Amino acid sequence: MSEAPQPTTAAEKQSSARVLPALILAMLSFSVVQTAVVPILPSLAKELDVSGSSITWLMTANLLSAAVLTPLLGRFGDLRGRKPMLLISLAGLVAGSALAVSTHSFTWLVVARVLQGAGGGVLPLAISIVRDELPKQKVTGGVAAISASMGVGSGLGLVATGLLLEHWSYKSIFWMGLFFGLLAVALVAFRVPSDPVTDKEGGADPLGAITLAGWLSALLVAVSQGNTWGWTSTKTLGLFAVAAVIALIWGVIEVKVKHPLVDMKMMSRPAVAFTNLAGLLIGFGMYGSFMVISNFAQTPEKLTHYGFTATVLHAGVMLLPSALGSMVAAPVGALLIARRGPRLPLVLGGVLGAVAMAYLAVRHSHEADIYTASAIFGLGIGLAFSAMPAYINGAVPVEQSGIANGMNAVLRTVGGAIGTAVMAAILTGDTMKLPIPVSLPTLDAYKHAFWVAAAVCAIAGAVPFLIRSVKPSVTVAGGKGAADLSPSPELAKTDA
Repeated sequence: MSEAPQPTTAAEKQSSARVLPALILAMLSFSVVQTAVVPILPSLAKELDVSGSSITWLMTANLLSAAVLTPLLGRFGDLRGRKPMLLISLAGLVAGSALAVSTHSFTWLVVARVLQGAGGGVLPLAISIVRDELPKQKVTGGVAAISASMGVGSGLGLVATGLLLEHWSYKSIFWMGLFFGLLAVALVAFRVPSDPVTDKEGGADPLGAITLAGWLSALLVAVSQGNTWGWTSTKTLGLFAVAAVIALIWGVIEVKVKHPLVDMKMMSRPAVAFTNLAGLLIGFGMYGSFMVISNFAQTPEKLTHYGFTATVLHAGVMLLPSALGSMVAAPVGALLIARRGPRLPLVLGGVLGAVAMAYLAVRHSHEADIYTASAIFGLGIGLAFSAMPAYINGAVPVEQSGIANGMNAVLRTVGGAIGTAVMAAILTGDTMKLPIPVSLPTLDAYKHAFWVAAAVCAIAGAVPFLIRSVKPSVTVAGGKGAADLSPSPELAKTDA
């Protein structure tokens, strides 16, 4: 059989230029929408006349929806095509934003946040599309750019929220989500081609999907509401127990059924399992640290003798270097993966995150300290995000790429929920007495929170050493479907 001709350089550039911007915008749309409400939850509670504990459901509902729908959309993308599922994922984000714009009801706003959570499917689907559509030599950079866009969007969302609230009401935040969502839908519809890879042999696993949704829901509600209900309350402990039992049942089902939603053998491969552990720890560090830094910056200095009395906008600007750091990390991470494999950027990601948080635990008196730590942290998060899909794609076949990356995204979300809950518990567990009816954390509480985040990031940086070395593999190149024996680090099989 003759060797298939290599695609022309012009064709490769056209493919990358058409597909990649659409996928990056889709990822940015979801990550911006997910984090945009975080700094305004207290003001939303007053605006909507609900309690401070109830308003947290705007974040809990979104995290829960994203955690449940991300693996489902990823798997259906493997089975029935990535582009249709990507459009459905974005349609949920658009529908949720439109509902949020049109309602003044807290209940319907929670429903809107649930719909927006469907956007979580963008990450695994976009990574799978890049793996299918881009030329082999462009895959590493494309995957890194999309994955790092999650960190970029999270940082930009915090800045955009402050900027919009300076001039308009909270509704403007949801208008922003609607605009970006519609633009992403249009670009995906017209620029992303139909799928070359679907799992024709696979089948649905409704019982696996129901039990997965069940244990994730119980776990995330318990974690998110633990500070409000009490960690030793009957409701919290009961939900943890329910999550454990349903997770066990889910595992048994996935081992027994012919076409599992999640292949447990695939999930148990060291390259997948340890990368998922790193994802959980990095998610903990990112979401928890963003919350702590934002709260620290907004603390009134005259009352507490620390903090910067920052507005929502000012606090968001302080976190802007994290978005810039993640943008820089995408090409740097792709270069490191291509030359050294994914271990180095994942290790560096954890180490830089730990350095940034340890720096803040020691130095936090000047705004320059926040800017410096934010930039270092964003660079670390971007490197880690770019490396995780490379590890996973190297350990799973193409037809399982969506569900494998989807489960990694889920564990980042779970880690984020745990991170914000733990950080909130640390801050509320050590407060100072003030002459006003407001409880604020002590400076020591913030120092402890920074040290905890540093320790978690450091552990994440050590996890890659548990993954065995990456081997070059026989890959498919020369266009879609032609044989090629050249090594492909980003898709290489591991010793898993």
